[in-house]
Amino acid sequence: MKKLTRSRSNRKLAGVIGGLANYTGIDASLLRVIFIIGLIMSFGTFALVYLIWMIVVPNDQDVIS
Repeated sequence: MKKLTRSRSNRKLAGVIGGLANYTGIDASLLRVIFIIGLIMSFGTFALVYLIWMIVVPNDQDVIS
């Protein structure tokens, strides 16, 4: 079973998008572009979601398999 974690190797800021890319199998660059478009269109709601995700989702090295 896959676990949702923040990526330590595929990260630009906190590894949230890289972890989501690993979990879903979608390219991280595509998810980053979608996130930036969503950030602009949502007037910052995506930024709030990103900050919450940074706190809630653990790093991939912190999870015991």
